[in-house]
Amino acid sequence: MQEQYVDGFLLAIPKDKLDTYQAMASTAGAVWKEHGALDYRECVGDELHADPNCASFAQAAGAGEDEVVVFAWILYPSKADRDRTNAAVMADPRLAHCEEGVFDMKRMAWGGFRTLVAA
Repeated sequence: MQEQYVDGFLLAIPKDKLDTYQAMASTAGAVWKEHGALDYRECVGDELHADPNCASFAQAAGAGEDEVVVFAWILYPSKADRDRTNAAVMADPRLAHCEEGVFDMKRMAWGGFRTLVAA
């Protein structure tokens, strides 16, 4: 049995662009699911208190006072499905100009993750 695969994202969004980002992410979620993603989540930071024993998500995202933190993930049946899905999504014209002016792509953290535990 192949393990599911996850793409994860951490980014800072200017507070005054959150509505624009939400609309963009809603479109992106529909496109990703149409092309094969099992789940698509975009979550905005709500409780990001700094714990002296841990780094905060705000620090990790490099979020300023005028920004919110978004933690997002996309779930796929497998890494091969992820690769196929992402190729189709990147070629989809509905997402051609999604990030322009809404957030700084160079500050976004992204990675692909193999499942270690699924409970």
